[in-house]
Amino acid sequence: MTLKIHQDHSRFKQIVRGKIKANLRKYVQKGEMLGKKGKDAISIPIPFIDIPRFKYGHKEQGGVGQGDGDVGQQLGPGAVEPGDGHQAGQGEGDHALEVDVTLEELAQILGEELQLPRIERRQNERIVTQKVKYTGVNTTGPESLRHFKRTFKQALKRQIATGTYDPKMPVIIPTREDRRYRSYKLQELPETNAVIIYMMDVSGSMGDEQKEIVRIESFWLDTWLKHQYKGLESRYIIHDAVAREVDRDTFFHTRESGGTMISSAYKLCRDIIQADYPKSAWNIYPFHFSDGDNWSADDTRQCIEMLRNDILPQVNQFAYGQVESPYGSGQFIKDLREAVGDTTNVALSEISDKDAIYASIKDFLGKGR
Repeated sequence: MTLKIHQDHSRFKQIVRGKIKANLRKYVQKGEMLGKKGKDAISIPIPFIDIPRFKYGHKEQGGVGQGDGDVGQQLGPGAVEPGDGHQAGQGEGDHALEVDVTLEELAQILGEELQLPRIERRQNERIVTQKVKYTGVNTTGPESLRHFKRTFKQALKRQIATGTYDPKMPVIIPTREDRRYRSYKLQELPETNAVIIYMMDVSGSMGDEQKEIVRIESFWLDTWLKHQYKGLESRYIIHDAVAREVDRDTFFHTRESGGTMISSAYKLCRDIIQADYPKSAWNIYPFHFSDGDNWSADDTRQCIEMLRNDILPQVNQFAYGQVESPYGSGQFIKDLREAVGDTTNVALSEISDKDAIYASIKDFLGKGR
């Protein structure tokens, strides 16, 4: 019976995985499931599969008990009496079954469907951390590591052996010789760390629709990079004419009315990298989203200069996503293509609407950097 349950559960997981893969593009484009995200899992609605079964139908042919009836006659099970009045609607409604999928499984499905390569980590980016591993029990040690269960078990064995244990009054008093302590050793483990630095234009030309696109895309970028790295940090920068670092909630819900100076965001990004994330210990991924407007050509030249000299030499990959807006000029991505478009650790993508998010994720993650 246990084997059968495991087989059925495994088959159910395969069916769910297949349904998610078949509808992945739809899930990527829609953002409502992001509100159902937990710490390590997310609820995804999949098409509900009805189990085939027999059901009674209405008899329309003659036979025993068939024929015209009188007014007020009671109907038997399965019979239909025509008449006027309000009737129930026809047609089958949509059925959906919500299943919890771990973010690890979701990342694997995303990688398979988009054919994303595994990220090539830097050769010198490993940092060593120490982890405590408990290896056994000893008779000496600090009180903070006393093993209470083993201590009382040892005291019970001693009292039974000496005949001092009374089952009617089971009082166990450990002595100094009964005390047991956990023993441990320190293990040095290599650990790979990564940081995503999100930057977004929050000037008046970036509306709620554009920010929703950024929010959806950032979820999938986070999911994939967390699948690749054990430790992943996120930093958030918003900018109009001035840049500042904020938390995640403020990042997606702030709107300003000023102009746009992209160089202010790149300066803050550069300062954060230099202060907190040395190239030798971190994999660094700046992602910038805007509608392509910038204050002036001089500011754009300053951005390109900072990218070439300060940011690109330090990061695994710099990504710029231009979200289409009715108020944005769209010029900035053209300038980046001309200046740094051929650089190996630069990824550029134009996102016209939610339908373009799927291809944009491929643009950003398809290089495997």
